[in-house]
Amino acid sequence: MSATDLKLFARVLSDISGWLYFALWSLSFYPQPLLNHRRRTTTGLTPDFPLLNVFGFTCYTLATAALLYSPAIRKQYAARHPSAPEPTVRFNDLAFGVHAWVLCAITFSQFWPSLWGWKPVKDVTRRPNAITLTILSASLLAIVLVTFLVLTETNDHPNQWAWLDVIYTLGYTKLLLTIFKYTPQVHSNFRRRSTAGWSIHQVLLDFGGGVLSMLQLVIDSALQADWSGLTGNPAKFGLANISLGFDVIFLVQHYVLYGPVERGQGGGEGGDGRDLSKRDGVGFEVVDGERRPLLPTSR
Repeated sequence: MSATDLKLFARVLSDISGWLYFALWSLSFYPQPLLNHRRRTTTGLTPDFPLLNVFGFTCYTLATAALLYSPAIRKQYAARHPSAPEPTVRFNDLAFGVHAWVLCAITFSQFWPSLWGWKPVKDVTRRPNAITLTILSASLLAIVLVTFLVLTETNDHPNQWAWLDVIYTLGYTKLLLTIFKYTPQVHSNFRRRSTAGWSIHQVLLDFGGGVLSMLQLVIDSALQADWSGLTGNPAKFGLANISLGFDVIFLVQHYVLYGPVERGQGGGEGGDGRDLSKRDGVGFEVVDGERRPLLPTSR
């Protein structure tokens, strides 16, 4: 196979990987709102996750659109990366961001049951924790600060403050929010010793999408013969790696530490929220979606 054939094969593989990751990552946003709708409650899901997702994907979509379509941003990118002047961003990245934002907004709206015709549930927490609110405020402040520095910059040198830095700030903000959006849910599962209310199907799809997203980014950087394409697209590179790390944690929680628990019509994957099974076979009983020891523990 000639070098030209190899490059053509790599480009085709990159396109296939990109649209497959788009499909898997996009599908990963459906199980949670569908699960909430079947159970008619958001019990077991923290509001921090969809709220940080909405803000994060706003940043991701804006950054991706600018790298794709803004001549000024692309010119500044080429000046910063002369050996690989083409951003490793594809249209499927933008399509994913827009679609994800819509689904995350829908999921967040489900914390207000009256909008969906559900009966209010007392133990549903709608207010994000103080750490989440602080992170959102700090992220917004950082974006405003970098924008101000760019507006006051008079030098056009590539290493000076430029609009590309605002785009990078949006990308790094998305990465920061990705870390913190998963943390409350990991803690909630640990505290409840249960993954009830948290869709494992979402995690499985997210894991597959993360692998394919990384594959496309590696192929595109290899085609440019310059690995700075990885660092030049921090949002995509970091998003895939962080998501994969937390997906592994959720998979261990669900399949090793706290389940899976066989349920009837209720529980973590559907129904009206009632668990019809009594025991999960490993010394626990299931009560209202949570695993509790069959034998009393000493205090």
